[in-house]
Amino acid sequence: MKGGVAACILGIGSLAAATLATPSFDLLNYLAHIKFLSSAEMKGRATGSPELEQAANYIEKQFRSAGLKPVNGSYQQAFPVTTSSRMGAKNRFEYVNGRRKKKLELERDFIPLNFSAATKAAGAVVFAGYGITAPEYRYDDYAGLDVHNKFVLILRHEPQEFDEKSVFAGKTYTEHSQLFSKAINARNHGALGVILINDRANHSGDADTLEVFGTTAGPTNCGLPFVQVKAADAEPWFALANRKMDRLEADIDRELKPRSFAFPDSLQVRESVDVERVVKTAHNVSGYIPGETDEYVVIGAHFDHLGLGEQFSMAPSQAGTVHPGADDNASGTAGVIELARWFATQPNLKRGVLFLTFAGEELGLLGSSYYVNHPELPLRNAVAMINLDMIGRVSDGKLYIGGAGTGTTLRPILDQIAPGSTLKVDFSDSGGYGSSDHTSFTTREVPVLFFFSGLHGDYHKPSDTWDKIDAPDAAKVLQLAGSVAFKLASDEGRPQFVRVKEADNANAGGTSGKSSGSGYGPYFGSIPDFAEPPKGVRFADVKEGSPAAMAGLRRGDILVEFAGKPIQNLYDFTFALRAQKPGDAIEVKVLRGLESISAKVVLRERK
Repeated sequence: MKGGVAACILGIGSLAAATLATPSFDLLNYLAHIKFLSSAEMKGRATGSPELEQAANYIEKQFRSAGLKPVNGSYQQAFPVTTSSRMGAKNRFEYVNGRRKKKLELERDFIPLNFSAATKAAGAVVFAGYGITAPEYRYDDYAGLDVHNKFVLILRHEPQEFDEKSVFAGKTYTEHSQLFSKAINARNHGALGVILINDRANHSGDADTLEVFGTTAGPTNCGLPFVQVKAADAEPWFALANRKMDRLEADIDRELKPRSFAFPDSLQVRESVDVERVVKTAHNVSGYIPGETDEYVVIGAHFDHLGLGEQFSMAPSQAGTVHPGADDNASGTAGVIELARWFATQPNLKRGVLFLTFAGEELGLLGSSYYVNHPELPLRNAVAMINLDMIGRVSDGKLYIGGAGTGTTLRPILDQIAPGSTLKVDFSDSGGYGSSDHTSFTTREVPVLFFFSGLHGDYHKPSDTWDKIDAPDAAKVLQLAGSVAFKLASDEGRPQFVRVKEADNANAGGTSGKSSGSGYGPYFGSIPDFAEPPKGVRFADVKEGSPAAMAGLRRGDILVEFAGKPIQNLYDFTFALRAQKPGDAIEVKVLRGLESISAKVVLRERK
């Protein structure tokens, strides 16, 4: 941590007091919030956990003590969230070969994956190599293979691992190695279910271990049963077909040609997969300082994190240990609390200020998405939303502010205020989209500003601890954000929302990370609503000038089919999109209310 930890009042510039107040903050108070929220006792603040509810109560207490008012009678807004899966009591797996039957033991010999469908199934088995269809590499394990209503037995990773000459990634894995990709590919080919085994040719020194239940990234339900069995238990199946499992793996890797085949019909698998979805109640926390009018400024941050790592840890070997989330996003939450305390000391402003902290951001902007669909104050009266996410690790004095192009007066305000700060401010006139909560407000045409100090090596790791927070520079971020918010709350005029035409990059993939990456596949142009409907992908927004917009698709449409493939969830959409090429004309089907609409979307190249 840079600098001393002491009560600190820092100036933002010499602008006239009549037009701009100068926020001040106590660094001890700021750090105290971060220490509490990121303490070992808070266990990483996973959404749905008792610890996150403790954090919500802590934030409410801070809002109360600062004198903020509850909105609609309560400081907390409850919403349901599917947080995880758990194994039920009825998981069974056995196979028969003629008269011979063997039953496998749960967690010793087999295990269902957390995104498996809960169902009973029985049928024949085919070997489908690595379970990959990759036209870009001219490789398809399913070529000429009939898997309809049969189990597919597939290998864990991908061909020619760590081979620099491979058409696959060589030193790294491609997206085809993702287990949810293998599940969707199997379902699209009509498979009854998936049986996964570890590939041993490239992992001869590794133990034949089973996946830890609950740690595998994927959809809530992949649409078919998906289990892993020990490779040793599947090895006798290959002998039935006069094949050797290790030899097949070696042949695939040597020639990069599939070796798929059907096992004899005498081999039959019977399974019962019992996976229960865990639905819990989470809470957003809000506090309000009324103004002279019904208009208001929103200052927000998410207060959840990854808990013990599980699916989204950037240090998967440390899954099961506390991921404190000091910078992500105790730093932003502490900032909201201290800004609330400062604004509560100011004279009555023209506009009110609504302080919002969200749960469920790490699971896909769930809290902010719920809020904009169930606003406690009319969104038409929200003049702007300021989002603070990871503001505690300023590097080289640089601060990133996104979304300046979403409101007519935002850039002029920043141009006026930012020069008074010692921070080097990097403005972006982006359209306000990204993997943080301001996106939810952009989709509802509220101008946004996103304050972000940048990624670092501790992002989504157990090493994101409070002692690495740069409190003096974080205070400078808060002074800048507070000054902007004060001006927005004081000015006679308000920014009008601008729908910015962005570069062809960010798209409908991914559920974590703070910036809009390029993702996989060509450019489509939709923004997903992560609070998904029971089936399909609802568009929270459609980007101006994008292929989706040009095809007439709109916010609120629910995508149910893409290029002839059924779309059940966001993972299906991501998988289907990346299988296409720029220039492809794709038929899509969406639900718009009670109407089913077909459209042709011409995909573009990402830039």
